Amino acid sequence: MTNPHQIVGQSPLRKEGAAKVLGRAQYVDDITLPGMWYGATVRSTIPRGRISSIKLDPSFPWHEYTIVSAADIPGENTIVHLTKDHPCLATTHVNHDSEPILLLAHPDKAALPPAVAAVHIAYEVLPAIYTIEESEQQKEIIWGEDNTFKTYLMQKDRQPIPDEIWQQADFIVEGEYRTGAQEQLYIENNGVIAEYSETEGVTVRGSMQCPFYLVHALTLVFNLPPEKCRVIQTETGGAFGGKEDFPSVIGSHAALLAMKSGHPVKICYDRAEDMAATTKRHPSRTRHRTAVSKDGKLLAGEIDFAIDGGAYATLSPVVLSRGTIHAPGPYHWPHLTVRAKAMATNIPPHGAFRGFGAPQSIFALERHMDKIAKVVGLTPEELRRRNFLTTGDRTATGQLLSDPIDMQHLLTRALKESNYHAKHAQFERENPTSTIKRGIGFATFFHGAGFTGSGERRLASEVAIDITPEGRPRLLVSSTEFGQGTNTILCQVAAQTLALPYEEVLIAQPDTAHVPNSGPTVASRTAMIVGKLVERASIQLLEKLRTEAALPTPHTAANFKQAALRYTQQTGNLEVCVRYEAPGDIFWDDDTYSGDAYPAYAWAVYVAEVAVDTTTYTATVTDFHALQEVGRVLHPILAAGQVEGGVAQAIGYALYEKCIWQNGHLANNQMTNYIMPTSADLPPIHVHFEETPCHHGPGGAKGIGELPMDGPAPAILNAIEQATNIAFTEIPLLPEDIFERMTRTPASGTESLDPTIAGPIFSETTA
Repeated sequence: MTNPHQIVGQSPLRKEGAAKVLGRAQYVDDITLPGMWYGATVRSTIPRGRISSIKLDPSFPWHEYTIVSAADIPGENTIVHLTKDHPCLATTHVNHDSEPILLLAHPDKAALPPAVAAVHIAYEVLPAIYTIEESEQQKEIIWGEDNTFKTYLMQKDRQPIPDEIWQQADFIVEGEYRTGAQEQLYIENNGVIAEYSETEGVTVRGSMQCPFYLVHALTLVFNLPPEKCRVIQTETGGAFGGKEDFPSVIGSHAALLAMKSGHPVKICYDRAEDMAATTKRHPSRTRHRTAVSKDGKLLAGEIDFAIDGGAYATLSPVVLSRGTIHAPGPYHWPHLTVRAKAMATNIPPHGAFRGFGAPQSIFALERHMDKIAKVVGLTPEELRRRNFLTTGDRTATGQLLSDPIDMQHLLTRALKESNYHAKHAQFERENPTSTIKRGIGFATFFHGAGFTGSGERRLASEVAIDITPEGRPRLLVSSTEFGQGTNTILCQVAAQTLALPYEEVLIAQPDTAHVPNSGPTVASRTAMIVGKLVERASIQLLEKLRTEAALPTPHTAANFKQAALRYTQQTGNLEVCVRYEAPGDIFWDDDTYSGDAYPAYAWAVYVAEVAVDTTTYTATVTDFHALQEVGRVLHPILAAGQVEGGVAQAIGYALYEKCIWQNGHLANNQMTNYIMPTSADLPPIHVHFEETPCHHGPGGAKGIGELPMDGPAPAILNAIEQATNIAFTEIPLLPEDIFERMTRTPASGTESLDPTIAGPIFSETTA
């Protein structure tokens, strides 16, 4: 019989949709508390130096203001992420432009900018470093002993590559690839409101992804137990990773001002401050050296992956981790060594951004695969087909791929959906006589869902469901909604498992005083990990009502409400709570960086069509097809929206968005000069799904949110190579970059494929 409450796989209205559409949703800047003041931050104006003096303009009415310095911090002067290297407020030194030094509060928001300007800070300027290469040279040591936040060594079968592999290879292909920083550019800037009470502790509400991260930060800054650090997520207007770790900074600052002023304090950054001071995507440099046989089989690979972490470690070690594990892609490597490192520079700390390290290393790999194909004399399609992983293979970390995988089919379908072969041939015919050069290219890739390795086991996330006084089930999770659909899909899972109408299921506002820690809303883990916990909790709730409140089988919505109210009238409350239990077949070794990296992977093939105007040197994406296998699609409209939005962001990453640093300061920190694609710049984006349910997620679902950030950039540059016959190796690829290469004389760096010239080693100078 058909389940009358089949809602998974359908597209019901978003749980919070009506409130947003009707203007009832309260974002942090819509909220005013009685007696509330406003806060501002006094920041460094140099990238590195020693603070010589701080002077307040004596003509200014400072008695009206609350001023907080590091000396006012009751606990530790640190913002904890993974390490304690990041000061809450600078004291003797600054290590990046826009580093917080003092905090100011006043009842009139308009009185704050002149007060910030009336604080005069003198510095002894020290030499700053801005690039991975400068950090590696160690002429200036700005972090630790060698400017290195973290390193990883990942080896296939935990063994180095035998020398004879290189000696016997028909080709050795080398390449270097670079990606730039990228701003998350959420619609709503960072903002919080903090309150402080001597008896109750600290309460912070605001725009964020991970409430319990902020709880952890507050416990250290205020030297308080977790139960006296309450965090409430308000409606959040976008995040993309940019509100994973940074709310720990702004939340701690507002709370310090609230403590000293005796008033609730709101801090909301404007766009310029948000862009200049908060985290970005890590810039990267990846070097490949690959041994290949004449029939196109990968024999061995050395991958050196480096990211620019900025001034403090923040989340760089885990961003580096995901980038490292995704660097080999969906291919079989008989021998492989990946060396990875995160380096310190005097740029504001880089942090989480959708994809979390994977877009950087996947860009390098997929450009390199096209390069290998050209060297060997195969099409990009055929090279990949000869090297795809399949069911029963082991990944570079040694993980057995037991779930069904069919990359051959995915590639065939994606090329068919995009009419790849016909268009490729058409462009080859037309380009020689056209000023508009067209090309088509693709990328094949995967993305692991959930935290890496032992991460989910260590988190031990919890989910609860309780019953409201009206007899309705309510989900209690700390997973946050910031536009991606958390509230909706979790309620869908609960509704279907409980056999109730979707409208009957509620979800609580994430408030750490009332919801358990279900882990951060990151890492493509919400649908698969938290959704599975919701499914388990729903099953346990039904079992409790059947055994203790006479709920019949099957039941109606009225039966459920009667049983729930019967139970609560007898006992006072009804709540079930479940905790994550690591599957018995998942094992990870952090020391050797081997084992089961992720519970499951999503697999994808993306195809991009481009046009390059040889009069303006502008590259435009004219059509895009995104095919992904994501287990089970819980909500087709939301899932397609996730892919469309991710592809749009990745087009910006590839062709538009360039962070311009001047003396360590982000010079283009406004939406007028930070160029991103608008709707007019985006192509038709055709979204296709394959569904092969896995046992780790509810209904077989896997993660989806980060996948569409991974593949577009290399697919676009692969297409641009067909259009221009130039192998670009860096993003963002701007018109001036295309102009420089297209007008370069042939003798100044064009590549040669003649083995009598290049020998067995083929390398290319980075553009």
